[in-house]
Amino acid sequence: MTNPTPSQQTFPGPQANAANAYLRTRVMSASPEELRLMLLDGAIKFLAQGRESMRTKQHEGAYTGLTSCREIIFELLTTIRDDANAELAANARALYAFMYRSLVEGAHEKDDAKLGAIASLLDYERETWVLLMQKLIEERGQRPVAATQAAPDSGRAAQPAPAMAISVQG
Repeated sequence: MTNPTPSQQTFPGPQANAANAYLRTRVMSASPEELRLMLLDGAIKFLAQGRESMRTKQHEGAYTGLTSCREIIFELLTTIRDDANAELAANARALYAFMYRSLVEGAHEKDDAKLGAIASLLDYERETWVLLMQKLIEERGQRPVAATQAAPDSGRAAQPAPAMAISVQG
């Protein structure tokens, strides 16, 4: 297959550019807690896409979805810091390492049950993270926000995050 010439290449249209600009702004203005939630949402989404593509024998889609999920899980694994609670951080690292290994095995073996177990763990991790975020918002005296939306800019100076059992590198 030949590479397309410049005149044959497709470029993102105005809607894709607007969506990318929105996502870039959302990421750049998000707190570390919101960034971690975005990563969990992405991992869940890509795992679901990969599993569905695997079921329908769309090999490229399965590879793309499962690889994207694996990359996000690796990012979640490597951004856990020990400074607040080393034991809890080690346990979280072990969980993400387990998910990573299971994802690699499940993709290689085309084992939907193994991938489904990872989906359940990611859903549980997301629910737990949302509860932690809600607690942090209450402690900071901020207005609660929807779990899938970034917190709106309140116009106040940024407040430092309270000490957390698990923190992310920012």
